[in-house]
Amino acid sequence: MRLGRLSSGVLLMLLWGVDVHAQGLRDVLSDRRSARSATQLGAELLADLPYGTHARQRLDVYRPLQARSAPILLMVHGGAWSKGDKRMGRVVDNKLARWLPQGYLFVSVNYRLLPDAKPLQQVEDIAQALSYVQQHAPQWGGDPQRVVLLGHSAGAHLVSLLSADGAIAKRHAVQPWLGTVALDSAAFDVDSIMRGKHYRFYDQAFGAEPKYWRAASPYWRLQPVGVPLLAVCSSKREEACRQAAAFAEHGKQMGRVVQVLPQALSHGAINQQLGEPGPYTDAVETFFKHVGVTPKP
Repeated sequence: MRLGRLSSGVLLMLLWGVDVHAQGLRDVLSDRRSARSATQLGAELLADLPYGTHARQRLDVYRPLQARSAPILLMVHGGAWSKGDKRMGRVVDNKLARWLPQGYLFVSVNYRLLPDAKPLQQVEDIAQALSYVQQHAPQWGGDPQRVVLLGHSAGAHLVSLLSADGAIAKRHAVQPWLGTVALDSAAFDVDSIMRGKHYRFYDQAFGAEPKYWRAASPYWRLQPVGVPLLAVCSSKREEACRQAAAFAEHGKQMGRVVQVLPQALSHGAINQQLGEPGPYTDAVETFFKHVGVTPKP
């Protein structure tokens, strides 16, 4: 049958089938690449473990083969709350290369995205994923008490929000973790962002209700008791370090430990280059040591 004679419905079904097949092939290739990378680093990949019922509520565990009570790094990808994936090279590659050989167990998390879930639902996913990791860590050779959260961009906003208000973690029976690293969030105070000139994607994420803006703001949700937080910010993005500094000052007034680490790197490089040898990675590792997240001899 000639293509020109196909009905629009049949053509749509055929194209959809091709797209599904292509996505499936990409998933298979991604699985193989990630598993191969883990093997080369003396580790194994436990892929797409479900921490919820939605297709996006999946996480990958990279575990050193000899892991025994290993500290855990849990990474949350960015993507304007609407895209991104736990397998992206800039999310995992340099981090795996740095910390798997040191004996860390590394977890990379997917979560529901816009429009299926807004940020206040997404942070519930991260809390649910963290609870799942803590429950299952012993069977992977991990220590559920020695966890650090990391997140980039939108993921940095989500881990900061989870760390700011213990009520979110409590709903999912999350045990205390040791610290959080926010990689260039620029969204600590969503309320102030939305009241000024801002990118359109913020409207898609946070809507038009001031009540929601505050509820989604780590700044306004911050409680006096909670884990230490390291806010890495790009000095090439004025708003990023300004937001981080204001959040840190707010934390200081409450007695919370919030450190700011400015870096002369782009927004993307702050994510991708973490794990590469140099003073930036060294500074983040100093934070790990400060909160007590280092492999045992």
